[in-house]
Amino acid sequence: MGVPIEQDKDLAIAHASPDSPQLSSANASDLDDNYDLYKQNAGAELDQVEAKKVLRKIDLRVVPILFVVYLLQYLDKNGINYASAYKFREDNNLKGQEFSWLSSIFYFGYLISQYPSGYLLQRLPLGKVIGCTTICWGIILLTTPACTSFAGLAVNRFLLGFVEATVNPGFILIMSAWYTSAEQPLRLESYYCTNGIATMFGGLIGYAVGNIKTGLPRWMYVFIIFGSCSLAAGIWTLIMLPDQPGTAKFLKPREKIVAVERVAANRQGVKNHHFKMYQVWQTLYDPKTWILFVMAVGAQVPNSAITSFTSLIIKGFGVGTLGTQYLQIPGGAVQFLALIGGGIVCSRWPNLRCPTMIAANTICIAGAAMLVGVPNNYKWARLVGLWLCFFQGLGFSMSLTMISSNVAGYTKKQLTAAILFTGYCVGNIIGPQTFKSSEAPLYHSAYIAMLVGYSVKLAMVVVLYIYMCEQTPSVTAKQPRQVL
Repeated sequence: MGVPIEQDKDLAIAHASPDSPQLSSANASDLDDNYDLYKQNAGAELDQVEAKKVLRKIDLRVVPILFVVYLLQYLDKNGINYASAYKFREDNNLKGQEFSWLSSIFYFGYLISQYPSGYLLQRLPLGKVIGCTTICWGIILLTTPACTSFAGLAVNRFLLGFVEATVNPGFILIMSAWYTSAEQPLRLESYYCTNGIATMFGGLIGYAVGNIKTGLPRWMYVFIIFGSCSLAAGIWTLIMLPDQPGTAKFLKPREKIVAVERVAANRQGVKNHHFKMYQVWQTLYDPKTWILFVMAVGAQVPNSAITSFTSLIIKGFGVGTLGTQYLQIPGGAVQFLALIGGGIVCSRWPNLRCPTMIAANTICIAGAAMLVGVPNNYKWARLVGLWLCFFQGLGFSMSLTMISSNVAGYTKKQLTAAILFTGYCVGNIIGPQTFKSSEAPLYHSAYIAMLVGYSVKLAMVVVLYIYMCEQTPSVTAKQPRQVL
């Protein structure tokens, strides 16, 4: 089941015959960056054996870098979660809602950065932008222990959010530049599953830090460890992550042509430096844009519960300090298995993305309902409810593939991603404020907000699915299908 998506005009030109009047009248500067390579193979049938070899080579170079960088950015932005178990709030004299504001302020930086970072991603080489921003946030993390007040931490968190904002939209562009629509879900989940790995890994680091008895205050070690790892990963990324198929040094000349030809079937473009106003209007008038926006807001209101506040939530169940760290590991395992399982399902059956999101959000609703309704003395039942909420990463990651697979045109893809991540920021700004210090350690209002957020997202996924199914324009050989 699927319906055609609009085709990027640049790729319509690119797929015309070399003698076509469409090409002769085209502005050369307006073509996709990889058009010359595509033209070299125009009309030739792609050798599938050769294409699979090139795909394996791309996987070995690109996916490990995405995996490591995404794992670190998840750990880094949630460092205050692990630090909160070790007198982070007390040593920095945080009072009332100030800890909640540190979670929200990160996303103010993320929000403000959406459009400048999108501009940089379009104008500059992708690999270099991702590498430099990773180095920057590593440095910012290393300076966090120097902060001794709410004001200093607020500036630090704002800057961290500002530079980390390039990761998600940048990775969406990398997916569409290197992989076909059918290949994207598994590759995206292969790096997005690091959210679960990071939760497990972070819990282990938090547990290890808890056993340090001398030297600096223990919460400082969290930021020193994470910042050092990010700095090293940024240098590695700067050197090793290719910008696009046409300039990839690890591919031979013939392999570059095959890499471009493989993704040309998406008819969505690889990279174009020119901002297209007609694509801006397409984005604003496309109902999918606003459905994805509301989905992101609904999904991210509960997000703070499983990122910045997990240690405090588990502590509220009557668990000791070290227990708040290692009891996060099962939640990370749930998230990891859900993301990998969802990626495999949606790669094998491409039109199950919306049903997969519906299933994941239904499980999240069940988990949030347990946190709201199960009596406080049933500690383990409430823990299970919290762990079930870790299914939420699967639903959000699938919404990212809806952009990389179903939105044509480089400008439109960037703007759609920017609007989605604006909703992502709005939800993450609201979420921490539902954790009222006056309700600690039970946070009943936050659990109700989680339940409402998951319900809103579920409703929007159903609306998106119905909308995409009901579009009925005729499908032709030159029109790619939307992937549901």
